Amino acid sequence: MFETLVVSCTPAELKITVNGKKETLKGFDVILEDTLLFPEGGGQPDDRGLMNDIPVLRVTRHGPEAIHFVQSTLEPLSIVQLKIDWERRFDHMQQHSGQHLITAIADLMFGFKTTSWELGRQRSFIELDTPSVTGEQVEALELAVNEKIREHIPVNVRVVTVDDPEVEKVRGRGLPDDHAGPVRIIDIVGIDANMCCGTHVSNLSHLQAIKILGTDKGKKNKTYLIFLAGNRVLKYAERSYTVERALTTLLKNGPEEHVEAVDKLQKSVKLLQKNNLSLLRDLALLTANSFKSDPNKGKLLVLHRKDGDNEFMNIIANEVSAEVVLLFLTVGDEKGAGLFLLAGQVDAVEALGSKVSQILDGKGAGKRGRYQGKANKMSKRTEVEALLQQYVSSLDTKEE
Repeated sequence: MFETLVVSCTPAELKITVNGKKETLKGFDVILEDTLLFPEGGGQPDDRGLMNDIPVLRVTRHGPEAIHFVQSTLEPLSIVQLKIDWERRFDHMQQHSGQHLITAIADLMFGFKTTSWELGRQRSFIELDTPSVTGEQVEALELAVNEKIREHIPVNVRVVTVDDPEVEKVRGRGLPDDHAGPVRIIDIVGIDANMCCGTHVSNLSHLQAIKILGTDKGKKNKTYLIFLAGNRVLKYAERSYTVERALTTLLKNGPEEHVEAVDKLQKSVKLLQKNNLSLLRDLALLTANSFKSDPNKGKLLVLHRKDGDNEFMNIIANEVSAEVVLLFLTVGDEKGAGLFLLAGQVDAVEALGSKVSQILDGKGAGKRGRYQGKANKMSKRTEVEALLQQYVSSLDTKEE
């Protein structure tokens, strides 16, 4: 628990994304005399916590000030108690110190310079200024960083003035334009000294372990190194073991045989899909020929098949369109979502296509005697059939 003074509290808004949707929260920006909550910056996300039991939803930096966003007003000059979300903070400490260690060792061993990094929610990324990193280099790098963790090396924090000669000697990408105050240096004793505003562990042993998951090709001849540090390694192992046990139960074999078993299943599924598609095409032709040879066929053909697809419908339409005024075909769930095709005489399809789509709560488009699309309410097919039957009957009446 940390006590401090409220300097100011002003109305503000916070834009957030929830389940892919953007929302705007009303609240207040609070500046405190001092804070233990880290504002986002330097590749590290911000801390979370409580301010007088009020959730702090975002902490950002504006010059030398940390801005805390809350949804309850606070009186200036009042005393507040801050409580940090320690699990989130310690996770960020482990990932950030892990990044410093990997960056330093990658440079020492291979001359790979770090150009940027990102602390993600599940895994973190280091951008290395090299077009590629071999598997052997990844393995050697992982062995080296974990050896340093086992050596129980201290991580010290030093604060110096901006004009201190030490600033020019340490690694860093330069100070922000709005930087104010002293410069903070993170020193992994004997390995690396780096200008950094982020939060870190006090000893490499607190990292527990680092796992490098692999690499991805980056932009402009750079490579992304994907890694986990500390508790994230344990959680990753737990998730992997849970998946392994589930696959062992499903596949009825040992973990070392999972890949081979899944490969065989995929090949079997592809063969079955190929055979099924071939049978479906044959069925479409049989259905079309059966209709054409029916002496009592009418001017309207309505057909639904649950396991059909667009090609199934188009094959039938190609064979039958000349035989009818209208052809209404649907595939998919009988009451839910699916696909539809309205085909036949051009003027009839143009007159009814959009109406059919509207009844089925769908979206579609068409030209030259065909209108097709997706539908959300296949349960309305009977209404469409009635509409089409009425149209065809009206044509018969005109002919009489």
